[in-house]
Amino acid sequence: MAADVAKWTQGTKDYVNELKLEMRRVTWPTRKQVESTTGVVIFSVFAFAAYFWVVDGVLGRAIRDVLNFFTK
Repeated sequence: MAADVAKWTQGTKDYVNELKLEMRRVTWPTRKQVESTTGVVIFSVFAFAAYFWVVDGVLGRAIRDVLNFFTK
């Protein structure tokens, strides 16, 4: 039991130390890079939303027209 606790404690310490080491190696983006990529993401979301809104409208109308044609 005590060996398991000691093993777990040592494993946790090793993990935290490796995590700290890895975080020092990270190349963090500049504020300008974050702002520009955020702008691209927001634009892309709205562009895809508009595209799917148009496609949904066209397909919905086509399906409605086909169903109306066969139910008359």
